[in-house]
Amino acid sequence: MNCTVLTLFPEIIEGYVRSSIMAKAIDRGVVTVEAVNIRDYALDRHRSCDDAPYGGGAGMVMMPGPIAAALEAVESSNARTIYVSPSGSPFTQAKARELARDERLVILCGRYEGVDQRIIDSHVDEEISVGDYVLSSGEVAALVLIDAVYRLVDGVISGDSLIEESHEDGLLEYPHYTRPEVFQGRGVPEVLLSGHHARIREWRMQRQIEKTARMRPDLYEQYMKKQKE
Repeated sequence: MNCTVLTLFPEIIEGYVRSSIMAKAIDRGVVTVEAVNIRDYALDRHRSCDDAPYGGGAGMVMMPGPIAAALEAVESSNARTIYVSPSGSPFTQAKARELARDERLVILCGRYEGVDQRIIDSHVDEEISVGDYVLSSGEVAALVLIDAVYRLVDGVISGDSLIEESHEDGLLEYPHYTRPEVFQGRGVPEVLLSGHHARIREWRMQRQIEKTARMRPDLYEQYMKKQKE
């Protein structure tokens, strides 16, 4: 997978992708992440990329000229182009799996009050929101999207590690334990020490159901509905 991020602050993207599993995936050539500075395509000597909104109002809006030039330079028409925005469709694990099948993504990061609507209308394939809240940085939202997607690309993480994660089967993940066997007076559930794999699977499934019902009743309701179908 190739991912190109258009941003006013490429150092935010570059610092993150040089870390942890993502850096290893990049080193192996499984994933590429490129940060493109929109200011490099500004049309004046001050490298201006924002201006006051027509019609008045607070804040500034990112101008269409530099963004359009940057999108054209990276040939976004040959990729799925995403604008991360609190006005977008909710980002889900299912959407992450869908995006992981794309060969190339272009992600546009907004700042201030966002980007000129004409860019969205002419260059963006879809708007995606990482949650029902507002961030000051589109870069943070872009990194959430990239992190959720790249780990699903073949060759990044073993399939066994992904199967039992939260949201993969409609339930939240079961609790985990490791050494020591007793910590601050709290022990590990006996079933996990039994070596009885069938009982362990049953225990873990039950914990998933209980946790989902407690933490995400909306997901629990959807899960139970599917079980009855």
